Amino acid sequence: MNSVQELDFPAALAAFAATLPDDVIERDKTGAFAADAWHACADWGLIGMAVPKEFGGSAKGGIETGVAAMEALGYGVRDLGLVFGLSAQMWTVIMPLVEFGSDAQKAKYLPALCDGSMIGCHALTEPQSGSDIYSLQTRAEKVDGGYRLTGQKHLITLAPLADVALLFATTDPAKGRWGVQGFLVERDSPGYHAGPTRDKMGLRTVPIGEITLEDCFVPDENRIGAAGSGFGIAQRSLEFDRCCILAAQIGVMRRQVETAVQYARDRKQFGQAIGKFQSVSNRIADMALRLETSKLLLADVARRIAAGQPAALQSAMLKLHLSEAFVASSTDLIRIHGGTGYLSDTGVERDLRDAMGGVLYAGTSDIQRNIIAGLLGL
Repeated sequence: MNSVQELDFPAALAAFAATLPDDVIERDKTGAFAADAWHACADWGLIGMAVPKEFGGSAKGGIETGVAAMEALGYGVRDLGLVFGLSAQMWTVIMPLVEFGSDAQKAKYLPALCDGSMIGCHALTEPQSGSDIYSLQTRAEKVDGGYRLTGQKHLITLAPLADVALLFATTDPAKGRWGVQGFLVERDSPGYHAGPTRDKMGLRTVPIGEITLEDCFVPDENRIGAAGSGFGIAQRSLEFDRCCILAAQIGVMRRQVETAVQYARDRKQFGQAIGKFQSVSNRIADMALRLETSKLLLADVARRIAAGQPAALQSAMLKLHLSEAFVASSTDLIRIHGGTGYLSDTGVERDLRDAMGGVLYAGTSDIQRNIIAGLLGL
């Protein structure tokens, strides 16, 4: 049962989000990261919402509260790149530390990650292991006192800024997923090199780049979890990641429906509001339907995870449906606005550019269909 404090948290977050600067149109042009907004979110207690207070967090609740909070943030903050980056740190770096980290690791990293003085990234994807994510080529060789890591990570959110990476490597490729191990690798470690921010189609305000490891030594105390536990840690973090990143998209979709309705009432053509034309009103009806079905799927997955129930099938369905729905609704919003929706200074077209990333990251739509089919016994 959620406490009153937990239930109030998303509403308070929505009010806070309204106070953040709305300058994303200009920053989107140059791909500028909103560092001030990031620190404001940390000061408010957002980044540490799932972290126990003894480790510097605000302890506002579990995944269901997290989903509600990220929906509120997606609704209230126009900069989806900022929301994406916050979500990546909160659910794929901080949550694995909370659930799998040693007390010493929690004490060292969690307070700094929560207060904004440290940024963390989740480094799993490689140039040759995208959808085939566990055919990792980054090697972790056991040596005296720790491990020596060699390899490259690719398309890593926050990598150009990250002070620490939750990085996955294989200790033995012959073991497949059971050879995968997680490590906490600090930016100033000898042999650790973070590449520059890569230019991209959407989510331009969150830095994404590469990490190269050249005989990078990581001490034993920076191995996270038991030997061979990396697969389980990564899978668990992806469950939280998909729920909470997708929750932010639902917040955007809710705002899109409201924007479309208001524009369709205000815009007049041929002597009447354009919302009176079925070609417009039907698009808005479709947008509302996608929003509601996505919310139901997300709520079901969050409930299952919170209850410790299997959610692999439902999670794949959610990822597929919601990411595709966000693209479709973003396209509809542009069409409803017509030519003005195609202009960058309206902010309408940016939703579509941001939405396209959702059919790729955290498992492509095609991979989700494969997962669904496999879990159905095909």
